[in-house]
Amino acid sequence: MSLNEFDVIEKYFAGLLPDRDDVIRGIGDDAAVLSGSADCNLIVSTDSLVSTVHFFPDADPYDVGYKSLAVNLSDMAAMAATPRWITLSLSLSGVELNHSWLSGFSQGLAELADRYSLSLVGGDLCRGPLAITLQIIGECPKGREINRYGARPGDSIYLSGELGAAACALAMLKSGHKDIRPGFSERLLRPSPRIELGIALRGIASSMIDVSDGLLADLGHVIKSSRAGALLNIDDIPVDGHLTSDCAPDEKWQYVLAGGDDYELCFTVPEDNRRKLENINQPVFRIGKITAGKGIQCKNNDGAVYIPTGAGYSHF
Repeated sequence: MSLNEFDVIEKYFAGLLPDRDDVIRGIGDDAAVLSGSADCNLIVSTDSLVSTVHFFPDADPYDVGYKSLAVNLSDMAAMAATPRWITLSLSLSGVELNHSWLSGFSQGLAELADRYSLSLVGGDLCRGPLAITLQIIGECPKGREINRYGARPGDSIYLSGELGAAACALAMLKSGHKDIRPGFSERLLRPSPRIELGIALRGIASSMIDVSDGLLADLGHVIKSSRAGALLNIDDIPVDGHLTSDCAPDEKWQYVLAGGDDYELCFTVPEDNRRKLENINQPVFRIGKITAGKGIQCKNNDGAVYIPTGAGYSHF
């Protein structure tokens, strides 16, 4: 039996995610009606994942559903927001319009949504090349959100975790390798959004961004917005030990500095807040400092300047 758009919505998405008291009207009308908190700002982000651009056409639909939400949650983390609601616009070709694909995709989406008690409150469904556009709406107490433009000279630069494994896994998949370390493929296909850390950094971090396009590219957005520069000690950047043993040095640093798909948080902290940072009791890594100059300079532990070979991912 063929499925129409209303069948798909009803069977795979309408009852997928838990009800919330702040959803007055969700799926089933022309628009959602939501009740926000009076003392919070709404934080809104949208990401699109397109087949052959962001994932392989034969990718496991469970992984596609999971990652489509994970990348949006990472944006919430970078703003120190608590995620609340999502909308989903899904373009499907005839290939995906079947129980196996839709069931896998919706289950992958639900795994992560359940973890953060998110409600799917609307969206759109149409026929076309496979593409997923997901909008996420969160809340943050007024004045407590963390932006990109607050970094100041003297602030320390931190990372929430290791970089490079996802980019290495992607390069191997593109070259036809199937035997990829499980930890590397997990970082690429099912990244862990740092929601709890982002919220904990309210009132501590002066700026923050998630590392989606590569550390140099994303930190570059911070220093451009903040009208400052940065000095990185690349030997302090946390890296999976297998990346160090399996890759030539220049290849490793290409993955670490410019590879992207890490979805770790990169943030800056003024010296006066370093004690507060220690008190949140979460693992973070100091990798450099904000300077009064322009651009990003990289060095090694011995003080030698390192010249990166790439700058990060760009769609255009």
